[in-house]
Amino acid sequence: MEKTMFLAIALVTAAPAGAQDFQSTQALDAIVAQFAGKPMGEQGGAIAPIDRRLKLAACIAPQLEWRGENRDAVVVRCMAPAWKIFVPVAAVPRPRAAPPAPMPATTLVRPAVPVKAEPVIKRGDAVTVEAGAEGFSISRQGIAMNDAPPGGRIGIKVDDRQPPVQAIAIEPGRARLPGFAEGS
Repeated sequence: MEKTMFLAIALVTAAPAGAQDFQSTQALDAIVAQFAGKPMGEQGGAIAPIDRRLKLAACIAPQLEWRGENRDAVVVRCMAPAWKIFVPVAAVPRPRAAPPAPMPATTLVRPAVPVKAEPVIKRGDAVTVEAGAEGFSISRQGIAMNDAPPGGRIGIKVDDRQPPVQAIAIEPGRARLPGFAEGS
């Protein structure tokens, strides 16, 4: 919260009074560097400055977040007026896990037999489909079109005039749309 507030103040003070028609890309570079914790050009910082030719509408409070687990880009988003840009970052390499130790030659290894998980949602069950992100969530009731184990794909009919939506089964009577974080 404090970081977002500081970033908003930095943007307002960084742009000259007559330049409020467009967002200052230099100010965005500064807040990206602050968010990443590394200056531009260093490992963990932005690879290059934001293109000065971009004419983004001025934003009072841009929101920043990492893209993915690799943290290879910072997503800078403005809600009003709506725009979003991705700033590539020189991702910090993560240590790789050590390879498993080789097994002794005398060990007999049997191929794993896949165990079919029991479905938590069955065809015809009433299901609540959820989607959301930080700050909002939405849910809708529907009918399961097939059986699905936890984490399995399931078709859910939410509207008689539309094809079923694809969701991921979580628990009995509950599924979420792919691409949305669980527990939002």
